[in-house]
This record gives sequence, C-alpha cells and structure tokens, in this order.
Amino acid sequence: MIDTVIIGGGPAGLSAALVLGRGKRSVTLFDDANPRNQVTQHSHGYLTQDGVTPTQFRQKALADLRNYPSIKWEQQQVKAIEKRGDGTFKVKTEKTELVARKILLATGLKDVLPDVPDIHDYYGTSLFPCPFCDGWELKDQPLVVISENDHASMFTTLITNWSRDLVLATNGKSVLSTEQKEAFAARNIQVIEEKIQALKGKDGQLHQVQFTNGLVLERSAGFVTCTLKQASLLANRLGCKENENGGYETDGFGQTTVSGVYATGDMTMNQAPQLILAAADGSMVAASIVKALAFEDFETNVAVH
Repeated sequence: MIDTVIIGGGPAGLSAALVLGRGKRSVTLFDDANPRNQVTQHSHGYLTQDGVTPTQFRQKALADLRNYPSIKWEQQQVKAIEKRGDGTFKVKTEKTELVARKILLATGLKDVLPDVPDIHDYYGTSLFPCPFCDGWELKDQPLVVISENDHASMFTTLITNWSRDLVLATNGKSVLSTEQKEAFAARNIQVIEEKIQALKGKDGQLHQVQFTNGLVLERSAGFVTCTLKQASLLANRLGCKENENGGYETDGFGQTTVSGVYATGDMTMNQAPQLILAAADGSMVAASIVKALAFEDFETNVAVH
C-alpha cells in the first residue's frame, strides 16, 4: 500500500511529492504531461527561478525528487479513484491499479480563451493572461486588452500599472457601465465593442487587431481574460464539494470534504494561479498529510507487553 498518491505533476504536485518523500512517506505521482503552462515561454516572479522555462523547472524538480527513493513518478493518466470501506483508496490508471492511504489532487485548471480567430497562435507568446507573470516584459508598449466579461474594467485598470498605451476590446460584448467608459476615456484608453475579426502577426508575435467594422489597430502584444475550468473531474467523482469560486472546499490543511482526499494548487481556486503560490501550497498540504499519517500510525503502533 502506498502512503499517498498524487495526481498532477505541476508545481503543486511536485512540491508536495518532495515534502512527502522527505517525510519518509511512500509516494506515487501520476502525471499526464499535459500542463496548463505548456504554451508559456518563461515563468517569472519565483525567487531564484525568475525566467525559468516550464521544461527547465520540471527537469529540476524531477532531479530533486530522484534523491528520495520512496518517491515514484509515473507518466500515466489516472482514470478512476474509488474510496474503499476501510478508508483507503483504489487508484486505476491506464496501465495499473494500486491502493493508497491518502489522495492528493493537484490536477490544476485549463484556460478557455475568448472566441477570437487564431487567438491560440498568439497565446503564451504575445498575448498573456497574467500581468504579474509577463507585464514587465511588455512594459510601456502599445497593448490590447481582450476581455469579454465583468472583470474587463478591473483587469484593464490593473494593466495600466505596466502600460498606459491601452485599448480595451470587448469582442462584441457590452460589459462596461457608462461611468467605466467615461473613466477610460478621461485617461485616453480607447474602448472598442466591435467584434474582433482577426489577429495579425508573425511567429506568434502580434502586430494588428482587426475588427468587423474595418478598424485596424497596431498593437505589439496584450492581455486576455480567460475562463478557468477544472482540468479533471476526479474530485467531482469522489464527491468533493465545490466552493463558490469554482474550485473545491478545503479545510485549513488542504483536506477536501471527503476524508482522506486533499487538494492543492490552482484547482482549489483559493489563490492567484502563480507558480510560486502553487508550489508553496503543495508544500503546506503535503506537510499536513505527513502529520495525519504520523498521528494515525502513532495510534495503531502500540507496543505489546
């Protein structure tokens, strides 16, 4: 029996595996190698790792894990998890089955982009979701903000921290109040509610935004508000209760509403989706699991006199 099975090989899952391994616990981490940040060129804001590529980060993390013999990493997709009568869990993957005392879900989120032609060609190269991750590299450039939802005003206002040369494109949606439009106009921020017809550029580098009314704007890059959705349904199938943010309810130690099932990282939607925060959360939740296992073992390992 494995002490803990981790599903998800992003920063939260990898960080958790390290802490569990150092806690002398047997760990199997299943990773389907389909990360949310696979379009990311470089990651920023992580002290000592600023500018690291996702591949470099992953390679460094796996090298760290190899120092601990109780940690096993498998590139497999988990198909099902079943809670058994004794409180343990049967985990089924594409190739194998095993039993674990605890489950740690670190399955992350997926980005759903606005319905704009060819937006995927620029996403992660010159169109980004997070100004804290990529704002420095785009500072003071002519930018477009593509936002179709109620966060458009707040998001655009935040982007002014990095550049004042902004155009907000709502892609055919009316999401701003009159007061918000007036506030942007007073600061020379153009709001365009026409639908975007095309994005033009080369090798992922944005040059133009074309609208259905014939307007063409020269823009060198921009930011996009995405809809976030869970990357996996495993938590739902286990019966974990969702929170109001679209993530999953956890106590102060990462345990979900299903005893023995923990969740960490972006999937909880309790924090900003940043590399350093996900890694920190994975570390914290893993420490909680080590503590839970230690206390359980203490209760059962009574010396016989």
